[in-house]
Amino acid sequence: MSRVVISEFVSLDGIMEDPGGAEGYKYPGWSFQFDRGPEGGKFKMDELRAADALLLGRVTYQGFAKAWPSYKDDEDFADKMNSMRKYVVSSTLKDADATWNNTKIIRGDLAEEVGKLKAQRGGDLLVAGSATLAHALTEHRLVDEYRLMVYPVLLGEGKRLFSSVSDMAKLKLVDVVKADSGVLMLTYTPARS
Repeated sequence: MSRVVISEFVSLDGIMEDPGGAEGYKYPGWSFQFDRGPEGGKFKMDELRAADALLLGRVTYQGFAKAWPSYKDDEDFADKMNSMRKYVVSSTLKDADATWNNTKIIRGDLAEEVGKLKAQRGGDLLVAGSATLAHALTEHRLVDEYRLMVYPVLLGEGKRLFSSVSDMAKLKLVDVVKADSGVLMLTYTPARS
């Protein structure tokens, strides 16, 4: 069975919008003002190594597809991002627009389609960015793990990771790592009763 893992950069007040500076947000690239240190690099590399596929919303997919194919690095992070399978949840993206290597568009019922992906043997289905998709996955209780890099900054406004949760959902903290800059790497799983 595969797991759905939501991985996000968030401010202390829960804003996840434009941490990399490509979306035209009021505070573009806010996450780059902090050094996440070797701990942060390991956190991101570990989650990528555990993943077999990316599960993305259309907007994040289009941003990633534009940027990632040109990246090169010494740790093979970019090679893994570019070679792994990608599933894009979209009702508007055309097949001809799915140009990033190994991309499949999911247009059907989200819970059913993600349920099929989770039933397959393999590594994690990694969700990054994709605010609308992250909200829907949370609402349908399809998330197996949240991996949050919480930055010591208050942004006040913007897209929030948990802006529309309709029912209380308890989480269990399973890991905490702190970078010298104050960035916290928190891993949560749903608290199953």
